[in-house]
Amino acid sequence: MKFFSPAGFLVLGVALLSSSTTCSILPRQSNSKPWSIKNFNSLITFGDSYTDESRLGWFINHNGSAPPAGTLLSETFSAPGGGRTWPRYVVQYTGATVQGKWSPQMTLYDYAVSGAVCSNNITPRWFPAIDAPFPSVLEYEVPAFVADIPAARVNSTPAVQLFTPKLTAQDAVYALWIGTNDLGVYAFLTDSQIPGKVLSDYTSCVYSVFDKLYASGARHFVLMNTVPLNLAPLYANDSSHGVGPNQYWANKTANHTEIAYTVQQFTTTVNNIFKYQTPYELLVAKRYAGAHFALFDTHALITDIYNNPSKYLNGTGVIKGGECVWGYENHCSVDQKTCVKRQNGTNSDGYLWFDELHPR
Repeated sequence: MKFFSPAGFLVLGVALLSSSTTCSILPRQSNSKPWSIKNFNSLITFGDSYTDESRLGWFINHNGSAPPAGTLLSETFSAPGGGRTWPRYVVQYTGATVQGKWSPQMTLYDYAVSGAVCSNNITPRWFPAIDAPFPSVLEYEVPAFVADIPAARVNSTPAVQLFTPKLTAQDAVYALWIGTNDLGVYAFLTDSQIPGKVLSDYTSCVYSVFDKLYASGARHFVLMNTVPLNLAPLYANDSSHGVGPNQYWANKTANHTEIAYTVQQFTTTVNNIFKYQTPYELLVAKRYAGAHFALFDTHALITDIYNNPSKYLNGTGVIKGGECVWGYENHCSVDQKTCVKRQNGTNSDGYLWFDELHPR
């Protein structure tokens, strides 16, 4: 069992529950249940490697070309987090077993790309494998989704629409989780953003993404805030066992305390913006008339896992303050040519982090 269980990201993906520590649903309504699980048959996701299954792999394997319109990418068990990506658990746990056979209620359409930022006009990050910046949410992922709306599914015989059944305002939920790369190395953390760009440009980009999705007909949105990057081994301070030069930051500087403090400032700042701007845009500015938003606090969830690992992790050696939360399973050389899993990969359920950056 991974820690992204029904008690965690199932709540996130379909916003079934409203928890004071993890999820706020806006607005609250007494006469209808817009977030009822029975309403949804499509889960459409956008983001980075925390959500990507195989879209970046497509770009790499096709000389930097994007999947053609109508392509439904397959499931993978080797996502960047070391296994299945969180939306697959949403699909799994919202399905049902009928006459001994499991049947999904929702279909996943995953547009996330590993390495993505919200906009390459703010924090572009170059990816040599495709000789271009990582595809971003605003400039690639959302347009790819819009192009898919009228498209027939590739290689379907007879031809069927990619989105089957057809998307409606009531039966599709859209989740956005972006920010890890925007705030980190080779972006805001290292002052690598486009000159003049500031954190509020990133948060404004998030709402620009919702603008475009709303214009396409989307009405149910899940906004996932940024994780506590200062707890990730890549950015943690020395007392929290932060790592030195590594596969994601080959020339990492030695001032781990400053790094941890800076990313902590970044994540708490943008999360507070999301906390207050989301209800403002929905309820005061009426920017998304008729829409429903759930703000999921991934920062609080991962912080709670870090502080109370036995509530979530079921591997061996799970103790508060132990290697299960400050360490990670998959150790790679700086050049990524050699990777070794702790305990030979037999204790995956005993780690919060798969590698220096990705939750397990």
